[in-house]
Amino acid sequence: MGPDDAEKAFGLLKELDDAWKKRDCTKVLFLTTSAESELGGRACEATRNGRPAPPSLDYSDVDYFLPDRPAEHPWFVALARKPQPSYFVFAYEEDRWRLADGPVRITGKAPELDADQTTRVVPTDDPDDGVRARLVPQKHLAFLSDRFGLSGVRFSSGDPMRALLTELVKKPATVRPDRFSSDVQLVPADARALGVKGGGALVFHALKIYYTQKTGARKLAHPLYGAAAVRAFTGKGSLKVQHTAEVIMLATRVDPDGKLTTVAMTRGLADITP
Repeated sequence: MGPDDAEKAFGLLKELDDAWKKRDCTKVLFLTTSAESELGGRACEATRNGRPAPPSLDYSDVDYFLPDRPAEHPWFVALARKPQPSYFVFAYEEDRWRLADGPVRITGKAPELDADQTTRVVPTDDPDDGVRARLVPQKHLAFLSDRFGLSGVRFSSGDPMRALLTELVKKPATVRPDRFSSDVQLVPADARALGVKGGGALVFHALKIYYTQKTGARKLAHPLYGAAAVRAFTGKGSLKVQHTAEVIMLATRVDPDGKLTTVAMTRGLADITP
């Protein structure tokens, strides 16, 4: 594939935007895969019941990062710098391009990738960068599941992952007297990694966090989401038990020394059920 192919595939964002506006959930799922399809099922159906559709943005000033090696399932990364710097990952599945991740909002400085006409892909069997890249999703899982910091996985002060862990640790206290629990899982998809100039990799992957709130009273005292969102997903204004699913799309830099840095992150509500 070349830049023209990537630019044409990037154009499906307009089709996806139109599908969301029309609440055409079948079309949304047709155009998405991986983490993005997690946000196109029940979350799209909820827009038919009053939940706002994703905001419409006209992305421009785009750089395309085309992998330097063929793959059974081709993919590429786009970096749109306007109106908000964001990554998009596109995957070729079932004879068409689909959006796998995006927009993944850049939270800091985007690393310079190892790119010329094409971009160095970090294969999973590479003994150095490949091994480190393959472990990134598991390290996130370990970090967010370890409230006491015993896993050995570290993020620098100010990294969004540290803020997310703090949020998960504090949530049970903030919703009392409701009972609260959470579980972090990986979105089933291979992590995709591009080489960073000077060594290391930029890894694109996603997590799904499940929250459960329960109460012995008539309704929850402090629901994670308000009545409008609950009604859009469930048809009810209040619940005694609320199960919530949130998708977190990430772009994570892993350095040659194994240091992890969150480069981009987007959170989205995927589902609410009784």
